[in-house]
Amino acid sequence: MKSALPVQKDGPRINEEIRAREVQLIDSSGDNKGAIDIQTALGLAEAAGLDLVEIAPNSNPPVCKILDYGKYKYQAQKKAAEARKKQKVVEVKEIKLRPMIDDHDYDVKMRSMRRFFEEGDKVKITLRFRGREMAHQELGFKLLDRVKSDVGPLAKVESEPRFEGRQMIMVLAPR
Repeated sequence: MKSALPVQKDGPRINEEIRAREVQLIDSSGDNKGAIDIQTALGLAEAAGLDLVEIAPNSNPPVCKILDYGKYKYQAQKKAAEARKKQKVVEVKEIKLRPMIDDHDYDVKMRSMRRFFEEGDKVKITLRFRGREMAHQELGFKLLDRVKSDVGPLAKVESEPRFEGRQMIMVLAPR
């Protein structure tokens, strides 16, 4: 009968959880003390009133540092939260057009499209055909070519215009 393996905890091993015979020790002031046996390292950490934390477990011998583990965990948590805050999720905004769109309406749509590109979002342009407009698909291609040329400096075409049922779809991404 084998005994059950101990439950793996997240984060680095500390104090008595470290299973190496000898460790590369870095003290609380950041000085490298060299390879020291684990009992001496634990004694130094206890004398300083701090914890022995395994920083690099895969090196040989493992690198351990004397520090306050609670403070270390708090700093790591803050760093992770800061990294999450800096992430930008790219959204796909949709602009709907019609083949016979008026000039002013077109300009309004272009303004909002420019704003989307400045915010770093992709834009999906949907050109809907109704009724007999399907007979004049070349008007749709002309309109999407006009959009491409107007946003040329701001965006690149991610997917060329294609038909999906009664609508043409084109996706633009910011440069």
